[in-house]
Amino acid sequence: MPYTLYGSRRSGSCIVELALAETRAPYDVQDVDLRLDQQRDATYAAVNPQRKLPALTMPNGETLTESVAILLTLDRLHPDAKLMPPPQSGAYGQALRWLMFVATEIYPIVEINDYPERFVADPAGDAKAMRENARRIWRDRWLIVEEHVAGAPFLLSGRFCLSDLYIAVVSRWAQQDDWRPGNIPKVEALTQAVAGREACAPVWERHFAKTG
Repeated sequence: MPYTLYGSRRSGSCIVELALAETRAPYDVQDVDLRLDQQRDATYAAVNPQRKLPALTMPNGETLTESVAILLTLDRLHPDAKLMPPPQSGAYGQALRWLMFVATEIYPIVEINDYPERFVADPAGDAKAMRENARRIWRDRWLIVEEHVAGAPFLLSGRFCLSDLYIAVVSRWAQQDDWRPGNIPKVEALTQAVAGREACAPVWERHFAKTG
């Protein structure tokens, strides 16, 4: 039985799909259309009660949610893919540090950017100002990541890891296409390197190819 990934184009499920591609394990993708709010309907709620993407049904029938939990589980189940450095190494700690930083300090800001009205206490409040403040925080935190990209082109010196997938995908969000190249060039180079990996390239093309 293959993995089943519940996801949507350009969403956080892309991170998990890239990791699955790196493992070479068979998987299917069950599309959940965010434009139609399919993540909020009862069918998907039976998979993930939080009604958020991604979710991954394992070959044994169990379902995992939370992208970092999914990624670390894939690393444990597919050691030959070398998705993370050896657990006893200092490099593992750094990979985990920045994986968690992007997951907890940057990823959540996208919801404020995309739906600022959800975070304004007064319904008549200034959602536009909320979005602009979220984008300011977003940029400040990406500058921190940029400063700590130690490799060329990946986060760690000398090797690829799961953190690179996370950084690459999340950096594409929040409508910052004009800001990124001049301010976080290391992150941009990292992203291009991820997009060019043999296993990742078809997945990246499906999610991020320009259409229309």
